[in-house]
Amino acid sequence: MSSLDAALSRALNTPGISGAALLDAVTGLSYAESGEVSAGRDSCEIAELARTRLTQAGASGELENVIVTTSTQYIVTIQLPRQGDPLLLCATVDRERTNLTWALRELTRYADELLA
Repeated sequence: MSSLDAALSRALNTPGISGAALLDAVTGLSYAESGEVSAGRDSCEIAELARTRLTQAGASGELENVIVTTSTQYIVTIQLPRQGDPLLLCATVDRERTNLTWALRELTRYADELLA
């Protein structure tokens, strides 16, 4: 198991997080996946749509997070800056099993591990 796979697997220990993936923000290439990530597969397109619409609306600054809410889940996408193309940490979070703030805090902690 690679260190990326191990870090994503540890993210699944957080209550409510059922899947996580590390994607290239430009190409959508998956570097690692763990758990149920089917809901997050479109995260690159969602992030690009959000980035485009925010720019059109006059927002400034870099996109940090995109959270899509369904009746049962949050699809959380966190942009991880790096030299070259950014990465996206995408996670599927069960709304009934966790607090969104807690899940974001934990995912940010795992994002730091992924970039180390």
